[in-house]
Amino acid sequence: MKNNRIYLSPPHMGGKERALLLDAFDSNWIAPLGPHVNEFEKEMAQYLGVKHAAALCSGSSALHLALIIAGIKEGDRVLCPSLTFSASANVILYEKAQPIFVDSDPNTWVLDLAACEKAMQKYNPKALISVDLYGQSCNYNAITDLCGKYNVLLIEDAAEALGADFKSKKCGSFGEMGILSFNGNKIITTSGGGMLVSNNEEFVTKARFLATQAREPDLHYEHKELGYNYRLSNLLAAVGRGQLEVIDDRVSKRRSIFNQYKKALSHVDGFTFMQEADYGKSNRWLTTLTVNEKVVGISRTQIIDALEKENIEARPVWKPMHMQPLYKKCEYIKSDVQDVSAELFENGLCLPSGSSLSEGDQGRIIDIILSLMK
Repeated sequence: MKNNRIYLSPPHMGGKERALLLDAFDSNWIAPLGPHVNEFEKEMAQYLGVKHAAALCSGSSALHLALIIAGIKEGDRVLCPSLTFSASANVILYEKAQPIFVDSDPNTWVLDLAACEKAMQKYNPKALISVDLYGQSCNYNAITDLCGKYNVLLIEDAAEALGADFKSKKCGSFGEMGILSFNGNKIITTSGGGMLVSNNEEFVTKARFLATQAREPDLHYEHKELGYNYRLSNLLAAVGRGQLEVIDDRVSKRRSIFNQYKKALSHVDGFTFMQEADYGKSNRWLTTLTVNEKVVGISRTQIIDALEKENIEARPVWKPMHMQPLYKKCEYIKSDVQDVSAELFENGLCLPSGSSLSEGDQGRIIDIILSLMK
């Protein structure tokens, strides 16, 4: 009989989510909005050190609204890293704008700064969506300077990076707007949910307005702008409040899991773990590494297949946007040295990293990987 499945990043409940959820249920605040939504926004803003937050139904909806609030229109150019989840780019197409993709740094895997500046010089973009990939902060001192120099509005996609730091300041708090995701695989979850945060009160007020179908403050339903049904429900916000209470524990556990993988596997020639930038602390949402098949003697795919036979989920890293059929006609600015994003996809591996992963299960994963090289 197979062991219970080990997932890449499953939900991990703490101690208070159930009680808070039942409180919301018993109060009959079932529909979107309610006291738990208000408190979740306040508590998240306080945690991040920002002034305002709007709780939404997903990270994608938060990013979409950020582009609308930024004034992105049809034909505008928006920079985005190529190595990211598709939602980071898809929202650009929602507004019929033009994505310009940028390569990654070979060590930290986040935006390559030289390629980013080259794209700004060549394309005169209106906005940059920075992505804190796999829990790793971008270099926001350098990025903020570039955005100021070329008059580019910065939107921070911190969907994978809640709890991570840049110089002791929390990811999600940079740029004109930041976005978070509470999808089921994230470091904390509300099942489905997200948030737009900003120090600009007008931006967050506008997000709340657009997210409730852009309904004007009249007794009847009056609409002057296109709106969306993007707000978070009170039930899910209650779960998020409980999850937020344990965020520091979740970060600590995922960092410990990463360190254990690295300790056990980094001696293998051809395994290269995603480096932590010297300017911040990653939340290590997922443990990621590259596998050089010519050196190791086995491929990334062989590792994934061997783990799957034991009912263990592992995956390749994100397929870069410039390699996706949907985006094949879009411009792409690669690193001066090579196409880093493509190489990371070719060899990159994500290992099970959930904060509920036991030492025994992690040891079994490591043993399976090492056994392939005997």
